[in-house]
Amino acid sequence: QVQLVESGGGLVQAGGSLRLSCAASGRIFSINNMGWYRQAPGKQRELVAAVISGGSTNYADSVKGRFTIARDNAKNMVYLQMNSLKPEDTAVYYCYAKLKRPGEFLYIDYWGQGTQVTVSS
Repeated sequence: QVQLVESGGGLVQAGGSLRLSCAASGRIFSINNMGWYRQAPGKQRELVAAVISGGSTNYADSVKGRFTIARDNAKNMVYLQMNSLKPEDTAVYYCYAKLKRPGEFLYIDYWGQGTQVTVSS
């Protein structure tokens, strides 16, 4: 079994910072992409940031310059440092990993349970 467990969400005032962490555990052979999506009430889930196995990163335009994604391949962890938070960043943040289990051919997306981030004005 594979599990992704997020931590670090919470309530913060506008302009503040939070750091999200996500740990992937279980029978994992290889991880390709890891990253974060978010979903605000009444909106579709959107990509926030991602990092691929080679280290390249991708950010949503709305978070560029404020959020930083980092990955620890040895620990199968991904982090999201969120600075200068705005009320519009309020959402449930989901960790994901595109990974392959031992003996499998395809990389498959796995998701965490989500962590709430609320930014007050």
